[in-house]
Amino acid sequence: MCATDTRVVVFARAPESGRAKTRLIPLLGAEGAARLQALLIERTLDIVLASAVGRVTLWCAPSVQHPLLDKFLKHFDIDGATQCAGDLGDRMRHAAITTLETASRVLLIGTDCPEMTVTHLHAAAAALDDKSDAVVIPAEDGGYVLLGLKLCDDNLFARIPWGSDKVMAMTRERLNALEWRWCELPALWDVDRPADIERLLKMRL
Repeated sequence: MCATDTRVVVFARAPESGRAKTRLIPLLGAEGAARLQALLIERTLDIVLASAVGRVTLWCAPSVQHPLLDKFLKHFDIDGATQCAGDLGDRMRHAAITTLETASRVLLIGTDCPEMTVTHLHAAAAALDDKSDAVVIPAEDGGYVLLGLKLCDDNLFARIPWGSDKVMAMTRERLNALEWRWCELPALWDVDRPADIERLLKMRL
């Protein structure tokens, strides 16, 4: 199993109609996209808590006080924090640095990967236990769905074209340049675009 001082950071945006999963609104409508966002948040928290890899914090946007996110905090009885301003890299860096002040390992994930399971989280946590400084689970679209760290460096997050198919390739380059010990686990897929919905429906969430 994993170390007891592993922490799991889950990034989530409030499932507000018109502001959640905006690339899916043409297909699902604003309300449907928001409901999907809520479903993905709930499923992610179910999986993370079932994995028992470590204490969980939901990093919230726009705020930890948002009523739609507060419902998840209360339902799952987990800690919450507000994401900082800036791009995804700024927010990930801030959460990683903050978490590593009180823990030796952190797993950073979003809520867009319905394929992620307890087994994937165990494998990532085990990789950090097994002498790796970092572990990554790539996304099939060129990004990544999980980043695990024992160390943090600004170069992992700066000047990355988030949302593009270059994210994982650039992250590999940065990790190699840092000369860290790191490992890459098999890629998973996430839900970002209308083409992903058919695949999602087959999962019968």
